[in-house]
Formats: sequence, structure tokens, C-alpha cells
Amino acid sequence: MELSNLSYAPGSRKNRKRVGRGIGSGHGGTSTRGHKGLYSRSGSSQKAGFEGGQMPLQRRLPKRGFTNVFRVEFQTVNLDKLAKLEGVAVVNLEVLHQKRIIRKKNMPVKILGVGELAKAFEVHAHSFSKSAKEKIEKAGGKAVVVGAASQSAA
Repeated sequence: MELSNLSYAPGSRKNRKRVGRGIGSGHGGTSTRGHKGLYSRSGSSQKAGFEGGQMPLQRRLPKRGFTNVFRVEFQTVNLDKLAKLEGVAVVNLEVLHQKRIIRKKNMPVKILGVGELAKAFEVHAHSFSKSAKEKIEKAGGKAVVVGAASQSAA
């Protein structure tokens, strides 16, 4: 077998349907579009979800609940994760990202109070739970609030 005698597998290639090339071609006249109606015209298209005049599904279903556009979504970090950090005195967003405790740099971080701290850390985050703040200060550390994440959502 050489490059010069390669060929396509039988049935793998098909000629394009050539419409509007005369009545003898079998696809002349209306060019496979039928007579009259929306899809016989050029520029024909319908909105997504159009059901031929029937009430569309998105209008038949009941609307429930609501989405709060002011909601602030936090990345959460528990104290037991911070307790595992070695050789770090100041825990800020950069350190959390480098140690892969948080995934996104541009999303606010909230520290939660699950677990215990044995070492004193200075922890920088956008928000703290009450128990987390108490445990950090009890261990001799400091809880520092950073950034502009709304405190009302915390």
C-alpha cells in the first residue's frame, strides 16, 4: 500500500444534492422546498421553541421562585484545612490559592469554624463565621476582613 493508490472506503463519501438545476435533475422546480408556506420562502426561520401556534412549553409551565441578583457566592474554607498548613504565619488569598485550598482568585472567601486550630494564624478573608473568628482568636491568631464582598450576605 502506497500513498498513490489509497482510496476512500466505499460509501464513505456522498455527492452534494444539487437543487434548482432543472426539472430533469429531479430537484428542479421548487428545489425540494414544496409549494407555498414558510419554509418555501427565502430567509425562513422560526424562534427556538415555536410550536406552530400552540402555547409553547416555556409559557405553559408555572413560574416559581426568584433569583436574587445581589447574592454573593463565597468559596468556603474550614479551619481544619488551615490547621494542616505548615510553615505559614499569614494565611491570605494568595496562600490559599497556591496550596489549592481555593480554586478561584476572583471569588470571595469565607472561613467557617469546622475543626480546631492549634497554631496562631493571621487569616485574611472576605468573611468569617462567628465560631471561626472565635477559634482563630482563641488560638492566638487574628481574623482580618479584606475586600469589598458585602458583609450583609455573610
